[in-house]
Amino acid sequence: MSQRLELYGTKSCPYTTELREQLEWDGKDFDEHDVEEDGEALARMVALTGQRTVPVLVDDGRVVQIGWQGRGCIVAAP
Repeated sequence: MSQRLELYGTKSCPYTTELREQLEWDGKDFDEHDVEEDGEALARMVALTGQRTVPVLVDDGRVVQIGWQGRGCIVAAP
């Protein structure tokens, strides 16, 4: 049994929106974390990637994608 996908992103990042729409179009189930609203999610994302670029797609605890089609948004430090 595989774990759900996790999408780390922000409401303000258009690339997060595009990746979310692609996942929905593909019929993928995923949990979404807004790293601007959730400091713990931001800390998990930075621990996984070593950076503050969104969107980030994680599958079973493994980062499978950073950014969307070569583009991303930088999350400001709190």
